[in-house]
Amino acid sequence: MNSYLLFKSLHLIAVISWMAGLLYLPRIFVYHTENNSEEKVSEIFKVMEKKLYFYIMTPAMILSWLFGLLLIHSIGFQQLGQTWMLLKLLFVVILTLYHFYLGKLLSQFKADNNRHSHKFYRYINEIPTILLILIIFVVIFKPI
Repeated sequence: MNSYLLFKSLHLIAVISWMAGLLYLPRIFVYHTENNSEEKVSEIFKVMEKKLYFYIMTPAMILSWLFGLLLIHSIGFQQLGQTWMLLKLLFVVILTLYHFYLGKLLSQFKADNNRHSHKFYRYINEIPTILLILIIFVVIFKPI
């Protein structure tokens, strides 16, 4: 079996799972913020947020990094010298920081200490979409 294609397939599966969570968690935060005054509803959102972040998103992020690094190993670390690869890695690092920022926001909701409006969460929900578009174009076109 071709290990490069195996790692590439597993990388794409992990990335799709991670992106789904990165797009969905801020959406849950929107609904949580809009219904925060209802204690029972708020508790349900807390469970959903925790499970999404810790059981789906974080493992998917770790696997995305793992299989991505295995892909780089497969094609050779000299690829890291290419500008397109550096750009991709920069965007992935930003996505990773965004992931951890969502974790910080999650802990604020857990402590009933949300400081942001539903509009804030609607705006930050666009960050992973923009980064995904940039990553795809950089990887497909390798413009630099």
